[in-house]
Parts: sequence; structure tokens; C-alpha cells
Amino acid sequence: MGTLHPISGIAGLIAMSLKTTAIFTVVMLVVAYTTLAERRVSAWIQDRSGPNRVGPFGLLQPIADGIKNFLKEETLPATANRVFFVLAPIITIAPALVTFAVIPVAAPLPTPWGVVDMVIADVPIGILYVLAVSSLGVYGLVLGGWSSNNKYAFLGGLRASAQMVSYEVALGLSIVGVLMLAGNVTLTEMVWRQQQLDMWFALPLSLAFIFFLVSAFAETNRLPFDMPESESELVTGYHTEYSAMKFSMYMIAEFGHMVTASALMATLFFGGWDLPGSWDDAFWYGGQLISGFAADGSVILATPAWWKTLLTFAGFGLKTGFFLLVYIWVRWTLPRFRYDQVMALGWKVMLPTALAYVMLVAATILVLDEIGMPWGFGYGLALTGVSTLATAGFLLFLDRGHTIVGAAALDRQRTAAQHGHTRRPVAAPAAD
Repeated sequence: MGTLHPISGIAGLIAMSLKTTAIFTVVMLVVAYTTLAERRVSAWIQDRSGPNRVGPFGLLQPIADGIKNFLKEETLPATANRVFFVLAPIITIAPALVTFAVIPVAAPLPTPWGVVDMVIADVPIGILYVLAVSSLGVYGLVLGGWSSNNKYAFLGGLRASAQMVSYEVALGLSIVGVLMLAGNVTLTEMVWRQQQLDMWFALPLSLAFIFFLVSAFAETNRLPFDMPESESELVTGYHTEYSAMKFSMYMIAEFGHMVTASALMATLFFGGWDLPGSWDDAFWYGGQLISGFAADGSVILATPAWWKTLLTFAGFGLKTGFFLLVYIWVRWTLPRFRYDQVMALGWKVMLPTALAYVMLVAATILVLDEIGMPWGFGYGLALTGVSTLATAGFLLFLDRGHTIVGAAALDRQRTAAQHGHTRRPVAAPAAD
């Protein structure tokens, strides 16, 4: 095992180049095979076979799809703005890929030249970089819809921008609780704080996790939030006029955002690469790689190993893959919301509730600090109790059909209003 100091110099540059190439390659492979997973899982849900002819078990289908898109004829509408029409897919796909640069994917790897952190860029702005860069993707959707000079595509671009604005606020508020517990905006620090707490943040911040999950669906334009595409209303929305590889780039961007959002959920709320137990704990503190602190406050040096790096990378992959499966499962299970329901959920439900939850978490943390409760499992357990009550109240009592209602319920309300009734109609008792 190498010395426990960060790798630097020429060896550091080589390690950075290898990390960037490896992580980018893995992300692109995951994006490609997520498209195959979606087609196979949807086929399983619908009791059919799905793609299974190209390669063993259909495993070469993503490669065949890529070749097909490269060879298809490119079309350009005669009235489209050529520059922005070509630029829009590039603007969409770039943020989906570069966002992954600040996400740690495994425990530090020891080498004879020093310890290699398994993150491309552990920048001090961390999650702020993620929020800033990921929000740029909507510009590609708006530009694609506008430059196509097609009213359906333009409406899809407008819907994308309105939806992003509506849910970006709730997404940011859902992360505030994580920032208060971690005391830092870097994602490596968030993983370390969950290791110290002996509990993943999904428990003490359960309602924040729900808000982040719903907002991530809306930000990636996935069902039931696929209003910018909405093929039953807008043909295919903002990419109606796109074909061949430019159309494929929009699909790659969508799945790239899915992978990034899944990795963020795993990192922020499920410990990232951390696995149960303290055997894999490792964090830089005062120039030393430590696993924690002793009772007298002295540091306990970490013992990194290549097999720990591999196991934690596999654990991180399983967590990310689980959330990708949730994305696919929800898409092929739930129907699309109406546009007014999407806006009502974002502005009338999630925004005020997320703000109130931030105040509740902040007050709880203040009380726990004032009474001198040490950071650890008991601290997390107290927060879990408060968050569980808040989550139960939100899920069971807050909405109850008063804010997000179906078309049939709206018709009943209009009928009652026409007859001078102010209360919602009550279902008739069942016949004996």
C-alpha cells in the first residue's frame, strides 16, 4: 500500500486523466444501456419480450441503435434557424455529462505514488456547481423548440422552461437540510458526515428526500412530468423537427440527466459510496486520511485498499442503478399529469411545504445543539423522529385531493357550485 498522502505532480496529472476518461466512459456506457434497460423493463411490465435479437439477450441493441442514428438522413426544416437548431442538442447534452465531475464514486484508491480520490474534481462549491450546471440544460430545450419554427415544438420548449422554474426552487430547498447537517457544500464532505452519523440522510431528512425525488422527475421531464414532450398533445414537443443523431442527442441528454440525478440521490441521501459498517470510512483531515476520531479526540488513520475501492464502487453503482430502475418503473406505471396539476404541485404544495420543512429541520438542529447532544446515531435518531412525523403529515393530511384533483372531481365541483353548494359532494352510501 502506498503512503497516505494525496497523489500529486506528474503522477497526479496521469491519475486525473485516467479518472476522467474512465468515469466519462462508464457514464456513457450506463446511459447507453439504460436505454436498453428501459425497453426491457417496460416489455416485462407489459408482458412482452422487448429487444432480444441483436447480440446475446439483446445486449448489442444500444450499439445497433447508435449505428442506425449515425446513418439516418438528417433533416433541417426550411424555415428553421440553422445555427440554433444545430446548437440546441449540444447545449442540452453537455450539462448532463459534465455534472458528474463532482460526484465521488468510490473510496480513495491507494497507489505507490499516493492516494487517488475517486472523484474527478472535488471542488469547494460542490452541490452549487451541480445546481448551476444542470439548470443550463433547459436552454437547449427552449432553443430547440424556438429554432424549429414549429408551434408544437415551441410550446414544448415553453413548457420545459416553466416546469424547470417551478421545480428548481423545491429542488434547492430539499437540499438545504442536507447542507445544514453536512455543514459543507462539497459532496465528499456529505458522504463523510453520513459515515460519522452512522445513518444515511434519507432517514433524518425523509421529507426532503421525497421532495428531491419528485423534483428530479420533473427536472428530467420524465413521466408523469413529461409535459414538454407530451406526444398526445404536442407530437413530440421540443424535438418534433429533429431526426437522426441530433434527435439521439436529446435522448442521450435525458438519460444522462437521469443517471446524474440518480447518482445525486444516492450521494445526498444514501451515503454515496459508503456501505454499512465503518470498515470503509475514509476522509482527508489535516492532510491525513482518517477513518474517524477516538474518544480522546485523536484521529484514527484509515486503511485504504484496492478491494475497498472496488466494493464501494459496486455499492455506489447498485444505489444509482436502483434509482434508475425507479425512474423506469414509474414511467411505465403512472399516467401523465395535466399541465395545471404539474404547476399546482410545484407552487401550491411542494414550495410552501419545503420551506416549512427547512424551518422545522433548522429548529430541530438548533434544539439538539443547545441541549448538547453529540453528533452520532442518537442525533440522527432524534431528527428521524421529527422527520417521520412531518412526512406522515404531508402524505396523509396535507393534500387529500383539495389541490391536485382529477378531471372528474373538477366536474363535480363545478356542478356543485352551479347548484349553490359550497362543500364538496359526499359519495352516496352503499345500498343494503
